[in-house]
Amino acid sequence: MEVCGKARTGRERQRYDGKQRLVSGCIPYRLRSKYEDHGLYLEDMLEVLMISTPNRDDLVFPKGGWENDETVYEAATREALEEAGVKGILHKEALGVWEFRSKSKQKMVSAEGGCKGYMFAMKVTEELEAWPEQELYGRKWLSIKEAFKQCRYDWMREALQAFLDFMEKEQDSKTRNAMASSMGVLTFKSDCRYTTKPANLSTSSFYKTIHLVVAVLTIIFLGFFSYASIN
Repeated sequence: MEVCGKARTGRERQRYDGKQRLVSGCIPYRLRSKYEDHGLYLEDMLEVLMISTPNRDDLVFPKGGWENDETVYEAATREALEEAGVKGILHKEALGVWEFRSKSKQKMVSAEGGCKGYMFAMKVTEELEAWPEQELYGRKWLSIKEAFKQCRYDWMREALQAFLDFMEKEQDSKTRNAMASSMGVLTFKSDCRYTTKPANLSTSSFYKTIHLVVAVLTIIFLGFFSYASIN
């Protein structure tokens, strides 16, 4: 079976911020097929991909060194391909930036081994049957609740919560856009029946129209009230 590309090795191109190694990674996700288009909580509709690491029982999100010949986004997608064997659409709004220590330097108190990690959300569009670091990393799809249980470090739990918050914001934005695009304008036909047609109004134009209607109705009401008072 042909493996897609080769994993980068070594740290000759590694970026640093002072003594901190710069890292880029992502939380790969997909919609659970049996829940797609159902009105459930977003948390129940999503699955995230985590990977196993050598000589460890816990799972982590794909991440690795950000190198000086690539953008932070390219580094995140490269690590997802190399470690988890997935391709997808990376959301370029970072979930956040976290500081942590590499696995081999957890017990050290010096600046050595410190990392600054940029994490992103990535919608998976393709899963490869073979990938560059398949012998080192396994992969597993998990529910959000299962993923929280697997998070060994605080920064991972914070990143997963930031991912949920980001996805909820994305869902709200899509809902608002869908409502705006489906909004209709009433038209009066000669046969005295009302019908609707798609509105071709911007949000500001829509509210200006509403304000105008309210103003006209207010003038009519005040005129009627003045007439009734005189008589």
